[in-house]
Amino acid sequence: MIQFNLLPDVKIAYIKAQRQKRLIVSISTIASIAAVAIFILLFTFVNLAQKKNMNDLTKDIKKQSENLTKTEDINKILSVQNQLNALEQLHGNKIVASRIFGYLQQVTPTQATITQLDIDYEAGTISISGSAESITAINTYTDSLKFTKYTTENSGDEKKAAFSSVVLSSFARSENKNTYTITLNFDPIIFSQEEKVQLQVPQIVSSRSATERPSALFEQSVGGGQ
Repeated sequence: MIQFNLLPDVKIAYIKAQRQKRLIVSISTIASIAAVAIFILLFTFVNLAQKKNMNDLTKDIKKQSENLTKTEDINKILSVQNQLNALEQLHGNKIVASRIFGYLQQVTPTQATITQLDIDYEAGTISISGSAESITAINTYTDSLKFTKYTTENSGDEKKAAFSSVVLSSFARSENKNTYTITLNFDPIIFSQEEKVQLQVPQIVSSRSATERPSALFEQSVGGGQ
């Protein structure tokens, strides 16, 4: 049997367009429903679940705060904790005051002695008073302080001035001896706990550390002080 398609081409195109329209509308409807569902889920999570989580965290913070407040001597505990946290930094900034005696052995000429030594570690100043056999020895002492350098393990071969603003602030001469007072500033690094320092003393001075039988560095002053 022979069949004939009696529908015109326009009718066929119209039917296809209707089918495509229904398909697009169906897909759009499904997509819209899915979007609305996702929006509702997100809205529920933000306004219910997340809000509940925030409230729970707030309650926990409040509870822990109340427990801390009720702790006996809480302020003392916190103060001690803060001090413990600062110990490491304080240890690193600690001054190694004992180094001064080794330094003085290196820079003080054998012809000079010290009767009074005043050090201000905060201001970074030193005042040295004493006596010497001659004015030449005193000038040598002053110059040795001016030109003394130092190196550290971290600085390598780089040399820096250990002392600055070295001044022979007073000098007196008598028949028996010559007295002096030298004032100077020092680089704080030479007393630092974190650095190993090596002084480089100029050859103009023959110090006690360079002699086989060093004489006494300090002597008692006339007033009985040291």
